[in-house]
Amino acid sequence: MPDEPQTLKTATPPARASSPVTAATAGNPAASASQARWITRLVVVGLVLAALNLRPAITSLGALLEEVRDGLHMSGSVAGVLTSVPPLCFAVFGITAPRLARRFGPGAVVCAGMAAIFAGLALRPFAGGTAGFLAASALALMGIAVSNVLMPVIVKRYFPDRVGTMTGLYSMALALGTSLAAAATVPMTAALGGGWRTGIGVWAGLAALAVLPWIPLVRDRAGGASAAPAVSLPAQEPARTAAPLRITRSRTAWALGVFFGLQATGAYITMGWMPQIFRDAGVPAGTAGVLLAVTMVMGVPLAFVIPRLAGRLRNQGPIAVALGLCGLGGYTGLYVAPAGGAWVWAVLLGISNCAFPLALTMIGMRSRTGAGVVRLSAFAQSVGYLLSIPGPLLVGVLYQHSGGWGLPIALMAGLMVPQMVVGTLAGRDRTVEDEC
Repeated sequence: MPDEPQTLKTATPPARASSPVTAATAGNPAASASQARWITRLVVVGLVLAALNLRPAITSLGALLEEVRDGLHMSGSVAGVLTSVPPLCFAVFGITAPRLARRFGPGAVVCAGMAAIFAGLALRPFAGGTAGFLAASALALMGIAVSNVLMPVIVKRYFPDRVGTMTGLYSMALALGTSLAAAATVPMTAALGGGWRTGIGVWAGLAALAVLPWIPLVRDRAGGASAAPAVSLPAQEPARTAAPLRITRSRTAWALGVFFGLQATGAYITMGWMPQIFRDAGVPAGTAGVLLAVTMVMGVPLAFVIPRLAGRLRNQGPIAVALGLCGLGGYTGLYVAPAGGAWVWAVLLGISNCAFPLALTMIGMRSRTGAGVVRLSAFAQSVGYLLSIPGPLLVGVLYQHSGGWGLPIALMAGLMVPQMVVGTLAGRDRTVEDEC
């Protein structure tokens, strides 16, 4: 049984299917099968390695935030600005991804994105002050931003009939990289005998590894700008969709953008501040990092299961509501007994954070075409990350001026309610092409 009947209902019949892989190998039928398998496997490896690198720049910093604050002499408000930098960069740079992909091809842009992550992570430990640290972080986050937007596009391009499965695979790898950085940064720093600079700089090695599989795909025209816009488009699709898609006219696109923004707000507050919440409650620094890792590692199995489940449902709203209720439970526990039930709250918040793979899956399902997915992905993620910018900053300000975590945690819990509402709207069975 296919994963996504919604995607397949507009796909090309098998006899007429055309993909970038087959287009690139059609001139040599004898070699086409082996080349297609090679390209497909390379794309899978590239997706997994890229996804592993989309969060360590953030969660490794969260685990050592107190040490970084002391080393760079940051106040609580400045640290709040630092935790707001990721969504700001994702919003600003993510919106450029469609234009870059059209000009250079999505494979080339993701390859450049991985190289930018490597450069930013390699330079960040050498920053002598807050400004240099922010600049190096922005370089890494720029690479993450364009890769964030193009992951659903590459999945749609190469795996149009397995959107849920492949989204689940790279979402699982993303969660694994997130949790690995959160759990391993503190003990690895201690084992290496260095300070916080060593702890956050070591992740540049993983980013360097992620560049390698994309280098052949840069040369492969199947992943380039000249390839077909989407694997699943029938022959007559370009003529029917020649008019530009006015994505801002779609209510579903706006609902998806707001949903993405609210879940991103919760995720970046969690990644940036949750270890500090536990440390202020008396939890040791190493244990606080492990608790963040528990929250992140919940996404490893669920990030694979939820997109597959969402792909089989006509309406993904109930999943959004269930995840929001878990978030409410987790934040309530943090407010009442942060240390006493720390492991339970970490698990509940980890389940709630799986709204991210759900949002990615809905991006792939709310458009019929590859071109539509590019526009919707850039729009939803840019709008979403713009909306998420004030959240971590506001938490830092509230924490500094209230002297505790009561108000910040109440804010986090309150945001779960509108997230469930817009998630229900975004999950309805419709496409942006129909609404536009």
